[in-house]
Amino acid sequence: MSAVSTRLLSLDDVPELTALGVANREFLAPWSPATSDAFFTEDGQHALVLDALSKHALGLAYPAVIVDVDGALAGRINLNSVTRGAAQFASVGYWVAQSRNGRGAATAAVASMLDVAFGELALHRVQGETLPENRASQVVLERNGFERIGFAPRFLRIAGQWRDHVLYQRVNDEWTPPVRPGAGVGSP
Repeated sequence: MSAVSTRLLSLDDVPELTALGVANREFLAPWSPATSDAFFTEDGQHALVLDALSKHALGLAYPAVIVDVDGALAGRINLNSVTRGAAQFASVGYWVAQSRNGRGAATAAVASMLDVAFGELALHRVQGETLPENRASQVVLERNGFERIGFAPRFLRIAGQWRDHVLYQRVNDEWTPPVRPGAGVGSP
């Protein structure tokens, strides 16, 4: 398995993320939402990071970077749409640089984020979605114990078109409600 780790995203990551995004723009385009040229600037990445960190502060997301053994950024991974109450789940999304593709970086990063999801965030379920032809991403999820649970027609707008997605999930069968001071029986 690849020697990568994950950590919470930081504003200090903006210059390196910008360079990584520019270098991998064509490689990631078929799998990503359509973006403007501004997305690939430091100002665009700064705004993106600020938005991600504000969602994190509200408990709605866990935005992270994938860090290579040498300390360089290798990609991004996020727990998105964190939902509490009766659901207790999030959706995982990730990408790695072309130079790290096929070398276990995404698999290791997803494993790390499952530790965050089922540990720190005390979630019951993590969902992953892939394009039907993205077998490499499906393998990443399967290697991390995700099971295929369905198919969603026209689920996400990718590369400018509404695209079908295969749905996967990993359930934490050991889940217990987090203990929160002052929380009564049945509290979310």
